[in-house]
Amino acid sequence: MAKTATAYKEKMKELSVLSLICSCFYPESRNKLVREFEDMEVKPINKRASGQAFEVILKPLSPVSNVAHNLPSPPKRDISLDDIERKLEAAEERRRMQETQVLIALAEKREHERFVLLKAMEENSNFSRMAEEKLQLKMEQNKENREAHLAAMMERLQEKEKRAAVVRRNKELMVEQTA
Repeated sequence: MAKTATAYKEKMKELSVLSLICSCFYPESRNKLVREFEDMEVKPINKRASGQAFEVILKPLSPVSNVAHNLPSPPKRDISLDDIERKLEAAEERRRMQETQVLIALAEKREHERFVLLKAMEENSNFSRMAEEKLQLKMEQNKENREAHLAAMMERLQEKEKRAAVVRRNKELMVEQTA
């Protein structure tokens, strides 16, 4: 694959050099690149590195070509008053139908908004109720934990008091025995 790409690049370099040499020897070949059509002339411009560019020159219209380009307009038919009234009635009916469709779409949109609002309010009330229940449960657990903690502290305090009383009694007995 790399060999093919390298060979291709080399071939392109050779072609561009060959084209330059040919353009030096045969300058009239460049002028043949100009294309002429009926009413325009196209010249290539080699100033772009990223692609091709063309200059399009429009020729002035000649009286002969002007006649050829004008197409006859279709014959106008006479419009009666009844035709105009029927067209106006049809337009009015289309307008009413469109207005009805717009009103139906608006009513559906309002109904959807109402439904969404009710659903949001229901979810909000459910969330509030759940949050309140959760808070009540948490407060009850905190109260129970506090009461259990206080009971444990009181029990330890009473055990310390009992132990202090036993220590005092033992101390008094020791004092009595030594005295």
